[in-house]
Amino acid sequence: MVIRAFVPGAERLTARLADGRSVELAQRHPDGLFEGAAAEMLGCAYVLEAERGSDRWSIEDAYRFGPLLGPTDDHLLVEGSHRRLWERLGAHPVSHDGVEGVRFAVWAPNASRVSVVGDFNQWDGRRAPMRKRLDSGVWEIFLPGVAEGARYKFEILDAAGDLLPLKADPFGFSAELRPATASVVARVDDFQWTDAAYLAARSQGAAHRKPISIYEAHLGSWRRNEEGGFLSYDELAATLIPYAAGLGYTHIELLPISEHPLDASWGYQPVGLFAPTRRFGDPAGFARFVDAAHAAGLGVILDWPAAHFPVDAHGLYRFDGTPLYEDADERRGFHPDWNTAIFDFGRREVANVLIANALYWLEVFHVDGLRVDAVASMLHLDYSRQPGEWAPNVHGGRENLEAEAFLKALNTAVYAAHPDVLMIAEESTTWPGVSRPVHQGGLGFGFKWNMGWMNDTLRYISREPVHRRHHHRELTFGLLYAFTETFILPLSHDEVVHGKGSILGRMPGDDWRRFAGLRAYYGFMWGYPGKKLLFMGQEFGQWAEWNFDGELDWNLLQYAPHQGVRRAVADLNRLYRETAALHVGDAEPEGFRWLVVDDEAQSVAAWLRRGDSRDPPVAVVCNFTPVTRGRYRIGLPHAGVWREVFNSDAAEYGGSGHGNLGSVVAIDEPSHGFPASADIELPPLATVYFQYAPDGAAT
Repeated sequence: MVIRAFVPGAERLTARLADGRSVELAQRHPDGLFEGAAAEMLGCAYVLEAERGSDRWSIEDAYRFGPLLGPTDDHLLVEGSHRRLWERLGAHPVSHDGVEGVRFAVWAPNASRVSVVGDFNQWDGRRAPMRKRLDSGVWEIFLPGVAEGARYKFEILDAAGDLLPLKADPFGFSAELRPATASVVARVDDFQWTDAAYLAARSQGAAHRKPISIYEAHLGSWRRNEEGGFLSYDELAATLIPYAAGLGYTHIELLPISEHPLDASWGYQPVGLFAPTRRFGDPAGFARFVDAAHAAGLGVILDWPAAHFPVDAHGLYRFDGTPLYEDADERRGFHPDWNTAIFDFGRREVANVLIANALYWLEVFHVDGLRVDAVASMLHLDYSRQPGEWAPNVHGGRENLEAEAFLKALNTAVYAAHPDVLMIAEESTTWPGVSRPVHQGGLGFGFKWNMGWMNDTLRYISREPVHRRHHHRELTFGLLYAFTETFILPLSHDEVVHGKGSILGRMPGDDWRRFAGLRAYYGFMWGYPGKKLLFMGQEFGQWAEWNFDGELDWNLLQYAPHQGVRRAVADLNRLYRETAALHVGDAEPEGFRWLVVDDEAQSVAAWLRRGDSRDPPVAVVCNFTPVTRGRYRIGLPHAGVWREVFNSDAAEYGGSGHGNLGSVVAIDEPSHGFPASADIELPPLATVYFQYAPDGAAT
């Protein structure tokens, strides 16, 4: 046995056993390389004692400790089936042979050397070269004495021996605040959770039959502190969570919080897939945020950007000097729209990392769902590419077969482990079966954003009321496909940026008509089949489009029209949650029937929402003109009292106060294919809900 050690600054070095025996190591190089034969110390623990003049210090030699990974880890990674990969790669504080330190592991199969560098070794790559596991290309080392909070990166030499820029840890659990880019040693296995009751309740019932109303938020611009800086996860837990819960939402959806270098990317270009961004605090802070949300009855959904990643030098791009995480063919591995690299979905190890990352957020941080970003760009080889700029698949088609297989594997793995979470696709094309189970030929998502509904209806409500009669189909066309997928109706951040203005700003007319139109549109949306999503600020009618670099215009809430919009949204959420007919059949054709579909001349649409047989149905009637329509007849399935349970023109919302005095009475006179009918008053630019009262009570 020969002991070699590199201890810069030492003039003498001795290896000493616990029983006092020792071996003096000879200096082989003046920079601090020492060596000595020590056959009698084979298998024994020892400590290195260094001297320089009168200075003395002791060192635990990292290389006396055996490896902590095993052949099973190698096999599962290469096979692409290591579902808890975050427990093996990255930086983990551990006790090894009774010594405290940190175990580091990183996948870099084409590197000729990988070293851990940090404050603990003066960022000197000569001090902690890692051992390579030949079967998997994973490098590992245990560094005694390193502790939580230590900053570190990996120094990598490529296959030719050339030094690459220092790389952050792809599995790092924490990071420095940008613009600094080092990873930070952190634990994520010791959070104190109090959400067992919430998780137990979450597992009851089918998600598509539950009320799901989502408040989409960007943590960096919801609110700022008095100095204009970011709120911490704990401050957001104390403010954002009660705000969203108070408005009756069921979930908060956060724009990506994985560590990212550029604020302007809104988090959609991550470099630290496993690290909650340091902008708002440490991983424990984010865990407390989720725990507080669950205590308030709110689920937490994360936007999950798995389509692409930035080419920043410290990130995943050409990680070991080769295209490792990205596809080597730029026609598949580079995104022209965003100047980003595209993951190599066909490489088993890369797919494994992404699937393990999805499970990591669900298991370690108890999040309730993932909204997978830019699915259309993943599925189509010609996405944003001109002819000649993309390569067809093996069948000559434009479908990315590897991405399709990855998404199926992702959803299969997630739902196998957590059948009660929400897997949501932002998919803007007509790809079939996005929310159909994999075993039925689908991609396996639980839900899909209904981009067609969003585009059609936003186009419609942007038109002057006098012109809407010529575009009535934009209101009604969506019902031709409303039940082909399990849909979420999104009015997301993408609709209030890049010159599009706000939702309120799209409304035509004077201020009164704009606010009335906004409330009517929200009533239309909450009464339409599909789960709901509204981006922050739109719940109180923000005038300006979203600015990620500031905060919402909270000062608007001093004005009654904005208070009225927020009150209407809160009432819609309450009604949606409490009324089975408005949510049970969101994804079932039996839950919807047209009452009035063809009154384009008056821009009126009406339909019936139904739950199970015992649930009182709700009639939704929309008037998208500023004309009050008295004695408007609609057909209904039952004679008797129908209570007016929502009226977007109510005075308390800032409306004119027209309505039906709380209820209408349907008589046994057939109309619109129903056995009963009622004359109702339709307020101007308004949506009204009527719920059948089997007991005959008007209130």
